Amino acid sequence: MAADVDKSTQGEDGSRDPGQIGIPRPGTRLGSWVWRGIWVLFIVGAAPLVAYGIKSYQDAQIVKHHEESVRILGTEGLFLFSSLDTDHDFYLSPEEFKPIVEKLTGEHNPLTNYMFFLFLLRNYTPVDVEEIIHDPNGETLTLVAKMQPLQLDSMTKSKDGFLGVSHSSLSGLRSWTSPAQPSSLFSASQFRAFLPPKNKVDVGATWWVIPSELNIFTGYLPNNRYHPPTPKGKEVLIHSLLSMFHLRPFIKSRFAPQGTVACIRASNDFYFDIYFRIHAEFQLNEVPNFPFWFTPGQFTGNIVLSKDGSHVRHFHLYVPNNRSLNVDMEWLYGASESSNMEVDIGFLPQMELMSTGPSTPSIIVDEEGNVIDRKESSHEPIQFVFEDIIWSSEISQEEALHQIEVTYYPFKKVDYLPFSDAFERAEAENKLVHSILLWGDCNNYIEIIPIPVTIVELSLNEGSGRTLRETVLESSPIMALLNQSFISSWSLVKELENLQVCIFLLEKARLHLESYNFPVEMMVALPNGTIVHHINANYFLDQTAMKPEEEGATFSFTGSFEDPSTSTYLHFLRESLEKAKQYLIE
Repeated sequence: MAADVDKSTQGEDGSRDPGQIGIPRPGTRLGSWVWRGIWVLFIVGAAPLVAYGIKSYQDAQIVKHHEESVRILGTEGLFLFSSLDTDHDFYLSPEEFKPIVEKLTGEHNPLTNYMFFLFLLRNYTPVDVEEIIHDPNGETLTLVAKMQPLQLDSMTKSKDGFLGVSHSSLSGLRSWTSPAQPSSLFSASQFRAFLPPKNKVDVGATWWVIPSELNIFTGYLPNNRYHPPTPKGKEVLIHSLLSMFHLRPFIKSRFAPQGTVACIRASNDFYFDIYFRIHAEFQLNEVPNFPFWFTPGQFTGNIVLSKDGSHVRHFHLYVPNNRSLNVDMEWLYGASESSNMEVDIGFLPQMELMSTGPSTPSIIVDEEGNVIDRKESSHEPIQFVFEDIIWSSEISQEEALHQIEVTYYPFKKVDYLPFSDAFERAEAENKLVHSILLWGDCNNYIEIIPIPVTIVELSLNEGSGRTLRETVLESSPIMALLNQSFISSWSLVKELENLQVCIFLLEKARLHLESYNFPVEMMVALPNGTIVHHINANYFLDQTAMKPEEEGATFSFTGSFEDPSTSTYLHFLRESLEKAKQYLIE
């Protein structure tokens, strides 16, 4: 068989070549071992180099992730993220995010957490891609803008003749004396942005027209900007409205509160009466001057429109002027984010938009659809007669505004009464007065209706977004104790200084002012005005600050989490109750 043929070669003497029958020639085995040794040494030597290369790459990636995270989140934000990221992979799994859910919902039940996630998913609306479709042949309405410039003598800096304030800093403010557009024509369909979602059609329901993007876990938006970002979706209408006052409105303010909230005040089969509130600001300066931010306490108003959004019966937007101070101002002395900043506050007498009448169609057709009149072709305006609207369900304007407040500020579930009313009720109900006294000329303390805008936008640890409002006063245990044992109030220093009422109320105001320290003082008083306990906001925040770099402090959401701010404020209130007993005994 062919497979059995011996293919080895033979020598001349008939012997076979040893190299052909698998017997190594002299020196062949030695050379093979040498080469094997060299390869082994190479592999052994290369392994540490490969491991070092992999380690270097991983370290570089970690550094890259860290730098990117610091850029996006900030130092404290990264610290918070790292406390949740237990496997340090720079991603949060549902299990790692679970403590946040438990903190926000106040529940530790897995089913509750799951339902909370479903709630977020179902209620999330990508505003940036939600475009409002306009009807070119639809109805139109005209809005007129009215404005009286800020009273410069209401600013604190005016008391010393604006000493130390450069002329260029206030150039944008001084030159802004009238609306950018005295009147403007709008399509009625544009105002569909104010229509409620399908699950918010009942009277008293509130919803976010433009959601806030700020919370205790996010930083504030930067100060060193001149031009607002391009508005999208429902932001387009708000931007167009505010652009009638000034050409550079920022629809999303740098600080909380942020966004637009609406509430249905009344409805019938065809119409809604919707109240709304907007928190936005203007940039008044241009290059080469440094930024100057002009932030009204709020824009509020109402719109009466048809449920299909085709007709607007009435529109009104304004900055409330029923308080002595209603605008916050901040200006930089440099182009960088870390530049020095001046702050002041002042009074704006008027800033409002008003519709000249209901929206009307641009064309009129007969029963067969033939055009019989056009708005632009008429020598005389087309005259329409509108019937009065009778509401089938409604609440008061005050109740609608209160619902909006609670949406912005959950801590408003506790009533904050005016100074005099608080002491009257405290005496009637035999309770203590929980009083917050704010510097009247301080950054972001103002509010147009009785509620401090931020109570208070005090920074914690070099600019952290945590505030008393966002932590302590919104805490469920704090609100429960305040509703049970206290009557709450807040006041501006300037208002107490100018108080002109009976002698007994003046004495209460004097006791408050004696205990006050800049910028915010939280106090507890007897119904007769005696201060039984008080704590300064700066001291309070210093005491509750958690710095991971100091004394090996640790911070984690794992296990049972208790906000130190909440526990400290609870201790303050409970201690006040005990001290009040001593006063009553005496």
